[in-house]
Amino acid sequence: MHARTIVLTAALALPAFLASRLLPAQEIGAPVLGTGKQRFEWVHDWATLPEGVSFGNTHGCIVSDSSGRVYVNTDTKRAVMVFEADGRLVDSWGEDLAGGLHGMCVVEEDGGEFLYLTHTARHIAAKATLGGEIPWTLGYPEASGLYDSADSYRPTSIAVAPDGGIFVADGYGKSWIHQYDAEREYLRSFAGPGPEPGRTRTPHGISIDLRGEEPLLVVSDRENHRLQWFDLSGELVRTLAEELRRPCHTDFFGEELLVADLAGRVSLFDGKGELLAHLGDNPDASLRATNGAPRERWTDGEFLAPHCAHFDARGDIYVMDWNALGRITKLRRVD
Repeated sequence: MHARTIVLTAALALPAFLASRLLPAQEIGAPVLGTGKQRFEWVHDWATLPEGVSFGNTHGCIVSDSSGRVYVNTDTKRAVMVFEADGRLVDSWGEDLAGGLHGMCVVEEDGGEFLYLTHTARHIAAKATLGGEIPWTLGYPEASGLYDSADSYRPTSIAVAPDGGIFVADGYGKSWIHQYDAEREYLRSFAGPGPEPGRTRTPHGISIDLRGEEPLLVVSDRENHRLQWFDLSGELVRTLAEELRRPCHTDFFGEELLVADLAGRVSLFDGKGELLAHLGDNPDASLRATNGAPRERWTDGEFLAPHCAHFDARGDIYVMDWNALGRITKLRRVD
């Protein structure tokens, strides 16, 4: 009932998986994924890069600002690449942040917009302007008493609550979530490693869920194969484990919950946690959650290792595959 749906506008006599390999995308039409109100057209080669510029390894996050510009992390000296919604590269920055910029969210404050970031190799969180100026960094949570040094702290994600409070997930380190107030004063640490409810194993991504009466922190508890919701004091509220493999990151559009699942697909759930659609589910298990898939193994309509997925203001989806060559895909919502 929840199987992936692909619609081709030409070459209908061929099965979709054959047509996508034998004919160029412009000849067969773009794959359309999903059903009903959750239908998305796969945009072939969305990003336009200048001669000599490549993504390099894509192992970070994607966000967009109020103007519709899209910000993409890479491991190169262009640690943040900035695109228009049509895929044109218009800016890049972050040479000093190369190799480890991993988590990112956009925050509106003081009449402007800022990026909040995490860096796994430098063991920091940071605030940046949209143009790349960094007014502050936040080091490892020494006050927690959980770390002997910064070396074991490898933060993967950051989220900012409506009151300005900051949450940082140590997804590649000790699996704790650390909370600060709006002035960056340490408040508490919660979750911590383990399989039990309320514990985490690789809390890879965190986001603020504003769909209910009170804001909640949703944690992509990747190696426990579930999502967990916490209130803003760190108390567990609920979990979702069905229809998930290795969830990496979440985002929201209206009541829709978007999940980037490292094991080869992107998933949509409704406000009650019911599955709406799996998008781009890769039928080849050997290509799922792998960083080294060569370009000749990429197929329109199929993801490899979704590391982050993001809704823009229109409800279109941008997906970053964890891939050494760099792969960013746009899914245009079909009205």
